[in-house]
Amino acid sequence: MQVGIPVVIIRGGTSKGLFFHEKDLPADQTLRDEILLAAMGSPDPRQIDGMGGSYSTTSKVAIIGPSSRPDADVDYTFAQVSVTQALVDYKGNCGNISSGVGPFAIDEGLVEAVEPVTVVRIHNTNTGKIIHAEVPVRDGKADIYGDTAIPGVPGTGAEIRLGFVEPGGSVTGKLLPTGNPLDKWDIPGFGPLEVSFVDAANPVVFVRATDIGMVGTESAEAIDANERWLEILETVRSVAAEKAGLVDDYRKGTDESPAVPKVAVVAPPADYTTAVGEKISADDVDLLARIMSMQRAHRAYALTGGIATASAACIPGTLVEEVTRKDRDPQKPIRLGHPGGSMPLYAVVDTVDGQPFVRSVKSIRTSRRLMVGTVFVPERKLSRSLTERNTVAG
Repeated sequence: MQVGIPVVIIRGGTSKGLFFHEKDLPADQTLRDEILLAAMGSPDPRQIDGMGGSYSTTSKVAIIGPSSRPDADVDYTFAQVSVTQALVDYKGNCGNISSGVGPFAIDEGLVEAVEPVTVVRIHNTNTGKIIHAEVPVRDGKADIYGDTAIPGVPGTGAEIRLGFVEPGGSVTGKLLPTGNPLDKWDIPGFGPLEVSFVDAANPVVFVRATDIGMVGTESAEAIDANERWLEILETVRSVAAEKAGLVDDYRKGTDESPAVPKVAVVAPPADYTTAVGEKISADDVDLLARIMSMQRAHRAYALTGGIATASAACIPGTLVEEVTRKDRDPQKPIRLGHPGGSMPLYAVVDTVDGQPFVRSVKSIRTSRRLMVGTVFVPERKLSRSLTERNTVAG
């Protein structure tokens, strides 16, 4: 026998995930995690026995329910389902999946549809932060048609504006988890390395490309093919996890906190070629960045990582600010050059009591509902009694 759970599959930004109503999943986290792992087909590099697509960007889950806060319309919990481990990570948020939450809430009747644009106030339970999604609406449903193109997604779609409100300290409680815009850490197996650790929407530790033998224009495939780069970057990320208090020993970082924090490599603007062969001029970006996702190079750029990157670019003394174009117009978006193209981000960063304070970072995304149906999970993959399991399907 199998247990069936209602599900909606949505492409949000450059990610794709399973969207569930909170009421359709058990409150018990152990049982819920077993369901999510089985639904995705994890652990298995191919995820052949589930709905996952073998990449971290296609092994994501959004759980949506009534808001627990007066300043939000819905609660949204993000879950990163590991492809190769029996692990579901809730430590941070995914910005791309966040772009699908507003359309889901509208189409599922959780928020009243207002034409031409409905503002959905989203409470991300992972970080305790608020996101405002401006969703185009037509005929009572989220519109999918428009002229907006985002690198990493073929074609165009309706423009969704996402505003991350006061995203600093999303996981660690501090915009600068170490209190410094620049640190020098002793990285096991490498040696002293300058880093910047910034927590906005998600914590990200940044390193200079040149400091680890990279240029900054590398493709995701080139990064994944270089075992030394992968080793260094994962060690840096794990050391950051320990410093953030997410693990008690950096050597546990990969197993116990594989998704958060993230690690990114930054470099000054330069010409490069995207994954689909598009030529990007140095004049069209303000900095270059490559970010890792679950120990592999992201094929585009994680949006929450982009929020942290844009924030760091506005904080004096960080590595990101160091490599960002100095003659850019501060009234225009920060253009982040990544393997898929250019990501524009609008960051508002002030100084409060002598410390940097991120008021908001805005991004433009697109989203599309791909499927509505039932995902089936074999009972033998669940550890609880049949009686308990039957409550899963509602």
